[in-house]
Amino acid sequence: MSLILTRRQGPGRTGPISWPRVRAVARKEVQDYRRNRFIVITMTVMPVIFMILPVIDIFALPSDVASSMLTKRVGLSLLYMLIAPAVTPAAISAYSVVGEREQGTMEPVLTTPLRTEEFLIGKALAALLPTLAISYGIFGLFLLLVKVFAHPNVATAVFQGPLLLAQVLFTPLVAGWSIWAGIAISARSNDVRVAQQLSTLASLPPVAITSLFSFGVLTPTLRLALIIAAVLLVVDSLGWRAVSALFDRERLVTGKRAS
Repeated sequence: MSLILTRRQGPGRTGPISWPRVRAVARKEVQDYRRNRFIVITMTVMPVIFMILPVIDIFALPSDVASSMLTKRVGLSLLYMLIAPAVTPAAISAYSVVGEREQGTMEPVLTTPLRTEEFLIGKALAALLPTLAISYGIFGLFLLLVKVFAHPNVATAVFQGPLLLAQVLFTPLVAGWSIWAGIAISARSNDVRVAQQLSTLASLPPVAITSLFSFGVLTPTLRLALIIAAVLLVVDSLGWRAVSALFDRERLVTGKRAS
């Protein structure tokens, strides 16, 4: 087995990434998600909860609410919207590697000509794309409900350009952090539940950063939002490279480190 892995990690794995193989990994991963009850519940119930709470909070605000209280409550509501793209992919990506090992499907996958980068990108996309669809969907529904049912001054406070831009920018970046952290933890774990718990904890730092916007600690300007988004983008890029470098195919198959 060691000889097979070494040979296939050599010249045969150089060259550009094969996107058809990436898509194949992503499709297989999505199919596995659909058969996993915990992941289905995580992807459907948790985002709805994170939308219901801010909707209730916003609707409870009176029309004559103080400006400081309005800013705080709007910030808290938008923070809830960012918890979904952090926690949801963390739980999903934590299953990506250790789940394959528990099912006994890891060895057939890793002994194919599939490159490590293709394997990881496919896993990441399978978690990212549904997360973005769900997160933007519930955020759009939240905005619609606020526009239709909230008091006009409350709706005006929610529909601020910098706040909305920060929400749109940070959603995929926060999700990216959670995904790479989850995959890294999953690759080093032997138990799905432990991996999911650790991944959820690892997903919180980006939420802490974006909460500075939500609570008014940082003034939500376009320039500052773009700077922080760029920093998160760099961190995500470094994260995926770090996961690729640490990914030990032979250990995942044989349980031992490559010599």
